[in-house]
This record gives sequence, C-alpha cells and structure tokens, in this order.
Amino acid sequence: MSDDAPDTEPVDYIELILRASRDQDIILLAAKLILQAFDGYHARSEAIPWAAKRAFEGRDYALTLRLGHERLTLWSESIRAFAQRLKRVFPLLSHDEHHWDRLERRYLKLIRGRYEEDLAMAYVHSARRMIYDREWTPVDYAFARAPGRVAAPERRVLRRIEANGPLDGDAVERLLDVPGLEGPWRDRAGDALKVARRVNRTFGAEAAGLRAVLAVEAGFYRNRGVYIVARAVLAGGARPLVLSLENGEDGFSVDAVLLTVGDVHNIFSSTLATFHVTNPHYHELAAFLHGLMPTRPLALHYATIGFHHVGKVAVVEEVRKEIERSGERLRTAAGFKGTVAIGFSAPSSGYVLKLVRDHPTEGYKWGHFAGIDDVLGKYRQVHTINRTGSMLDNIIYHNIRLDRAWFEEDLLDELVRFAGKTVRLKGDAVIFRHLIVQMKMIPLPIFLEKADPDAAAAAVVNLGHCIKNNAAADIFNKDLDGRNYGVSPFLKVFLFDYDAIEPFTTVKIRTNADRIEGEEDVPDWVFEDGFIFLPEEIEAGLRIDDRNLRRLFRAHHGDLLTLRWWRNLQEELEQGRVPRIAVYPDSCRIGGDADGDGGSP
Repeated sequence: MSDDAPDTEPVDYIELILRASRDQDIILLAAKLILQAFDGYHARSEAIPWAAKRAFEGRDYALTLRLGHERLTLWSESIRAFAQRLKRVFPLLSHDEHHWDRLERRYLKLIRGRYEEDLAMAYVHSARRMIYDREWTPVDYAFARAPGRVAAPERRVLRRIEANGPLDGDAVERLLDVPGLEGPWRDRAGDALKVARRVNRTFGAEAAGLRAVLAVEAGFYRNRGVYIVARAVLAGGARPLVLSLENGEDGFSVDAVLLTVGDVHNIFSSTLATFHVTNPHYHELAAFLHGLMPTRPLALHYATIGFHHVGKVAVVEEVRKEIERSGERLRTAAGFKGTVAIGFSAPSSGYVLKLVRDHPTEGYKWGHFAGIDDVLGKYRQVHTINRTGSMLDNIIYHNIRLDRAWFEEDLLDELVRFAGKTVRLKGDAVIFRHLIVQMKMIPLPIFLEKADPDAAAAAVVNLGHCIKNNAAADIFNKDLDGRNYGVSPFLKVFLFDYDAIEPFTTVKIRTNADRIEGEEDVPDWVFEDGFIFLPEEIEAGLRIDDRNLRRLFRAHHGDLLTLRWWRNLQEELEQGRVPRIAVYPDSCRIGGDADGDGGSP
C-alpha cells in the first residue's frame, strides 16, 4: 500500500490495520485513521455554529449553552476516544515512539495544503500527548508551520458595504443582512435608523469621511444573542462598529451598538463563553479581531472564536517572544501570594503562569485540602462553562517543557520546594506536569490603592456586576476576599482564583438579619451540612477599606446583601432558566427613543 491520497468513501481503517501484515501498510493506515478522526472532529466543530444560529432563531437559549459546552469539550473527547482505539489496534505505539515518528511523517503528507493544516497538526500532537502520557515525558507545545499557509479569499471572510459620508438606514439594513437570519423582525427599518443616528452622532465630524463598513461574513452567536462584527472605514482611519441583536417574542431587534475599543474588547474577552462563528476561516477572523483590538494578544482571539488549541500553541510562542524581546525573566507575580497556587510572570508580560502547590499555605481557610487534581478540576470547570464576562479563562497545559533560562533562580527554588509533585528541573529545561496560564490583571486591592477616584468607583461598581454574573453562571466563590479579583485596563473586574468555587445552587443561603439583638440561642443553620453563606457579610468579606467606596457598593448593589436576591437567583437556575448578564453598559443600548440615545434593557 503506497497511496497517500485521501479516501473519498468512509473506510474501516481499524479492520484494515488488524488485517495488515506489512509494517509500512500499518503506518499508512494508522495515519489515515488519525485523519479520519480529525475530519470527524472538524466537521462537527464547523456544524456547531450553524446549530447555534438555529437555536438563536428558535430562542432556544439552553441549547446555545449546551452547544458552547460541547464545543469546548469536543476536542479532548474526540482525541481521547481516538487514542484509545489506536492503542488497541496498534499496541506497539505505546512502547516505541519511533513508530509514531514514522506515522506522523505519513500524516503530514495527507494534510499538506489544507487550510486547517495547523489545526490538524495540533490534533495529532494532542493525540501523541495522550498516548505517551507517562510521568515527566513532555511533548513540545509547538509544531512546524507550513512555509506558505493557505489563505481564504477576502470575499469569503469580509463583506464591504459602501458608504459616502454619514451612515444611512439603507446601509445599516445591508449590514443586518450579514448573518442571514431567518425569521421576523420587530422593526428592522426603525432599528436601522436608530443605529445610523447613534453611529453618526458618536463619530461626529468623522462621519462625513465614512467610506465603507467592512463586516465579517458571519454571525457571532453566544448565549441569548448574536453580534455583527464590523469596522467603519473612515477618511482618517478605522473604528469598531459592532451590533448586538436579540430575538424577542415579537422578532429580531438591535439591542446595542458598540463603537469603542473598550466595549468591543470586553465582549470579545475570553472571560466570556466562546463565540459560535458561522465562518470557518479562523486565521482571517482572528486577524480581523486583532485589528479591532490590537492590545489583546492574537492567541486569545483564536480562543475567543473556539480555536483554543491553535491559541494554546500561540500563547507559548508569545511568552517566548516577550521574554526574548524584553530580556526579562519569570519571577514571582506581583501582589498577594496565593495560599493554593504560585503565580509567576515576566514584569512586562501579558500573561501570568500558575502552579498548584503540593499543600496550601497556613492561610488556607477551608479545612481539608482535596489535592492538586481537585483544584485543576475547578479550573477546567470554569473553562467549559459560560464565564459571563466575569471569570478569566484558563489555558491548562499538560507535560510542558519550558526553557530554564526563562526563570529566575529564586523562583525555581520556590517552585521545586513547594510544588515538587508538579515541576522538576532537567538540564536546561523546566518540566511541568500541569501549568495554568491566564491573562495578567491588577489585583483589586492594589488597584484601589493607586487608582484615581473615578476609576476606583467604576471598579467597585463592576465588582458587584462580576459577583452577580458569576452567580448567574451557577458559580459561587466562597472566598469573597477582594484579593481574588482583578481589574483590566478597561476597568472590568474578574474573578481569577478558582480553588474556592462551588456550584451556586449547592450553597445554602441563610441570614442572621432576622435575629433579635441580644438573642443568645445558636441559629439553626450552624448545624447544617454544606457551605453556608450569609449575604449581610459580603461587604466585610470583600475588604474594601475606603468608606466612600463601600457606600457606593451598597448604593449600586445593595441587593447582594439581601436574602431575597440570592434565593430568587437560585430558583431561576434550578428551573433551568438562563439569567441575563451585564455584558456591555446600558449606554450602548439604542433603547426606544427617537434619537436612539439608549434606554432600559
């Protein structure tokens, strides 16, 4: 057997491998089996966004959330199932990696020239890691790139809507055609006029120089809505132009217009669930998003649209380039030392790397420590849910080798001393069994110490939204200490430590507010099993020292101190509802007034 051409009909490669006698035939058949598994994964991955489109059109929001979870777990489940089959029919692979090297060379010939060649390579490398998941046996998180990557024609990625001066309703209606929605509109022409007025007023004198709107040829689906993502081409440059659409009982409508880098950055943050994008050209999509939000690393734009494993490799490459460019080395992260994890970073890097300690420090609050795997499980849980814009996503690497020259010696001593079950030194390499990578944030207490009053006030208000959004995702952080929250450059607040999270629906909400002053009886909840939360204690737990900021928190989020708010949300979640979350400010909404100045949600 010498034909490297792909098959056009489904083939039972397992049966053929079991029958084959020549070593080279088995290698070729195994390579084709890998490609068949990848193609199955890839076909389903491309089908999910279209299923999300139909779910939006049918207002089936619970299905959208399930599709989001499937998208995030599809990769690992596909590879796990494939690796088990391959080990069963080709057991020599488990004992001799030389066979894998030969198999991979065959596989490379089969995928050469495909648009998704890099994704197919990431798939085979992930399979290799799973098959050779032996103690301290790392596989590089990198792969050779094709010298000339296949590019998609621009017409398949972008739609150009011509303009000549200020935006008008007709141009906006052409923009509303982009996702190809099937169903009635509440007031399409009226919404288009409101959008045009909002854009022209916001752009001011620049609106006269509007030349075109360049839109991604796709709908970006997530949770209850869909976004149309575009940029306005102006005489003096370009600006973001993103529309948020909803589907109510009376049809589709435009809910909001996002025209600033900050607002667009926040909705495309990896602190939210992955977007389902009805366009398969992920390189061009990531590049377009990077053009809209250039301060956000390119690798994270891949993750935003569901291509986490392309982004995963790119993050390691970005860290390497940051260190080479700056001449800095990794050191213990600034801020407060974690009781469960050790954080480290280069000073100017955009990422923080985290390692779970073998045992927590003396400041650990939760009694028995369930172990490293339990903590990693919580980080994985956050990765696979709707993060509601308020929890940082995590990239978790397994058996990864980093250059020892990247690290300060004091940090290496700390890692080996307190996380020796997870890290070891080998020559010029540092090898990690598990490594967590997150975007770098300023811890909230440090931010509040240094920020001007307006920025501090915005962060405290956003802290309340963060807590509410997380609860809406059925996530409760037992440790409401402000040190577990970080602030972004756009003043959004995020939870970034997950060792103390629990499903919100399992938390028992109780109160002492109804007790009579001086009453000495022990409250009944003291004798209950499980975690007990008293809403009236939330303010003290957050450790906001400034009295004025505490007053501000109560003014905006006083409902968080009440039993009713928490119990009502629990009831919604238990009934299978999908609660609303605050993704963008109310000021972005076009509302119901004639000028489109915004209004109530």
